[in-house]
Amino acid sequence: MSDALPIKTSAAWTMFTYLNFGVAAVMMAGGVYFMEASFAAKGFYAMAALMLVSSTAAITKSIRDSEESQRLHNKIDEARTERLLMETAGPRG
Repeated sequence: MSDALPIKTSAAWTMFTYLNFGVAAVMMAGGVYFMEASFAAKGFYAMAALMLVSSTAAITKSIRDSEESQRLHNKIDEARTERLLMETAGPRG
């Protein structure tokens, strides 16, 4: 059994993904609001949409990784606790 724990998602990365998502959503809303059907406005709209999609994928991955990491940490802690209890109880007979 390996004692190496998986690397947890850092708080900085999680904050970055939330911030990135917020900025992308604001850009998308601004692009829709100010769009006049010119080529430049459509280009801005397309870039904002691409950023929103990519940041949505990043924030989803960040949340999923955090959940999986917490689940694995709980399993490892339970296994260590069970082993400690078995060692403390000692052989009976």
